[in-house]
Parts: sequence; C-alpha cells; structure tokens
Amino acid sequence: MIDFELPDDVKAVRARAKAFIDEHVMPAEDEIGTRPYFDIVAELQKKARAEGLWCPFVPVEWGGMGLGHLANAAVQIEVGRSASRLGAWAFNCMGPQDATMLTLIEHGTDAQKEKYLKPLVNGDIKICFSMTEKAAGGDATGLKTTAVRDGDEWVLNGEKWFASSASISQLALVMAKTDPDAPRHRQFSTFLVELPNPGYRIVRDIPVLGEASQKRFENENTGGHAEVAIENLRVPADSILGGQGGGFDMGQHRLGYGRLRHGMWSIAKAQIALDMAVEYATERETFGSKVADRQGIQWQLAECATELYISRLMVLHIAYKLENGLDLRHENSIAKTYIANMLHKVVDTSLQIHGSLGFSHDTPLAQWYQDIRELRIADGPDEVHRWKVGKNVVAAYRKHGTTASTAGGDLF
Repeated sequence: MIDFELPDDVKAVRARAKAFIDEHVMPAEDEIGTRPYFDIVAELQKKARAEGLWCPFVPVEWGGMGLGHLANAAVQIEVGRSASRLGAWAFNCMGPQDATMLTLIEHGTDAQKEKYLKPLVNGDIKICFSMTEKAAGGDATGLKTTAVRDGDEWVLNGEKWFASSASISQLALVMAKTDPDAPRHRQFSTFLVELPNPGYRIVRDIPVLGEASQKRFENENTGGHAEVAIENLRVPADSILGGQGGGFDMGQHRLGYGRLRHGMWSIAKAQIALDMAVEYATERETFGSKVADRQGIQWQLAECATELYISRLMVLHIAYKLENGLDLRHENSIAKTYIANMLHKVVDTSLQIHGSLGFSHDTPLAQWYQDIRELRIADGPDEVHRWKVGKNVVAAYRKHGTTASTAGGDLF
C-alpha cells in the first residue's frame, strides 16, 4: 500500500507551527515599519522558544527540535506563509543561518561546534555565506578568491558578490581557492571568518529588484545582499570547515538544503496567491457574471492548481529520500527549477486576475512578483540546473538503455 497520510506526530507539529504563525507572527507583520524589525524578531523568538518551536531541523542535543525531514517540510510550509520572513526568524530557521548550522553539525570540528554552532543555534549571532563572485556566477568552480598559507594562518584575497546578510552578520563562511593544482572540485576550501574584520570589507548592500517599493524597510538594515572586498584577510589555520579541499562539497551541502527550503516556502506563498485569486474572482462581477465562472479564468486556475500539486509531490519525495539517506541531487535540481517557475506563474496569474488592484500595493502580489524573480537565479540559475539534469538524462540512457532513473523511475 502507498500511504500519503502524514503521521500523527507530523500533523501535530505542523498544527503547533500553524497556530504560532497565525496567533503571533501574522499580527506582528502589521508592526513592521512602526519599530525596529529585529526588536519584533527578538520578541517572537522569545515566544517561539517558550513554546518549543525553535530550530526545527537541528538535533535535540544541539538545542533544536530534532525533526525529521518530512516533519520539517511540514513546518517550513507554515513558516513560508509569513510574507516578511518573520516566521523564519521567529523559529531561527532563516537562510543562510539554517543551512550553515546543518553543515557545521555534519562537518564541523568539536571546537568549531562549540565556538560557532552553539551561538548560532541559540540565536546569539548571525552568519552569511560568501561563495558567489561576479566573474564566476553560477559556476562554483570558477571562483577567483585565493587563500595562501602563511605559517599558522591563511591569507585570503579576492571579492564576493551577493553575500546574503553579510552586513548584519558576526560570522561569514568564505569559499576560496587553496590548491589551484588539485582536481577541479578539490581546489577550494571554506573558512569561518569572524566579523567585523578589516580584511572583509563590505563595499555596499546591492540594490535589487523590489526593494524600492518596500517602504516598510526603508532606512533599516534587515540583511540584504552585499558586495564584499577581501583584502589580506588573515584567518587561523583551524578556521577551515570540512577540511582543506572540501570547499565545493561544503557549498553543495548547504545549498542542497537551501534549495529544498526555498521550495517549501514557495509552495506556501503560491497557495496564498491562488487562494487570493479565487477569492477575488468569486467576488468580482463583470458583464453580468462572476469572474470565477468564466472558462478562461477557470483554465488558468486549473493550471496553477496542477503545478502546485506537482510541487507538493516533489517535496514529499525529496523529504522521503532525505529521511532514508538517498542521493537526491538530481531530483533537487528538478524541484528547485520547477517550483521557482511554478511560484512565478501562480503569483503572475493571481496578479493578472486582480487586474489593476494586483498591480497596486494594496495587495502583496506586486511586491511578491518582484521578490520571487530572484528564485530562478538564487542557489544556482535555472540554466545550470537544467543543464545538469539534461546531462544526467543522457548519461542514464547510455548506461541503462532507458531514462527512467532520471524521471522518477525509482517510484514505479
């Protein structure tokens, strides 16, 4: 028997998360712009910890809830309903915090866990991830930042682009080339860098699509995407996370979870957008009929519902593979690309159905439309993932005489 029923414990923890988001986070979103954003975050975090809703994915021994991947997926879908990301901050599962915690848990030394993981889980510090560079873009093996050994230290030089939350972080995970003569995927290492540091200079927070209309965050730094100059940045030799030459693996480890988390949040936002579209269409009347009764509108809604359904199945399958320690890189690339485009389509459809109201800022749709465009670039652009998936499809056929293993063939 194939059972898609969520276990009772997963239903229970999702219900707790939903209640917290509804009772505390949603009302707090109305306070944004009236007082400092992170004052609101601090109050929500105190309440969340008191209710045992803290770091859902982190093992209990490190101070989290210790949820499995399926339960965490269910919680993250509730967290994703918070348009301003207050829900993620409240539960201390905001990116790039969350994925880096998991990387430290799996690959950090005892000393690194004591010094950095504990305060991260406790919510005392924030961390940013500094991998991307202008010249390399989506090519994680094309980075130019170098790290040269000098006695008991490494000296880093280069630049970073779109280092998310760098301007509000006390710790950075920086990827640099330590061995240019090694095999391509073993040339890099990741370094834990305490901030502020004169060698890690934030040039600016990069203005991006959508920010201009986000008036509630005006003149308040809630963590953007920074351009960083790395100039003679000195770090101790024991600052490497995951061993020398393990930088590419560390990056992929944390990005893998990040892609799945983005997918879960996207499903939540798409569901809200679809609900808004149907609510408006059932209320609005034109030319003597309800908009919702027009076949052209119903077909658009049907397409959105179909893609949301597929997206949910993708997340459930990936959660299953995570729970069972199976390789999910191929499926994660498919889901990352599909779900990002699904969200774009659903929000665009909802905006279109709302007409001029959707184009205004009287609903969140216009802001969402701008914000979500990033998801087709973040964590690897669509083109890179599709290229990788396509290569896998060809390789599978050459090896097995069928592409089934790359098209869900392990399901049936």
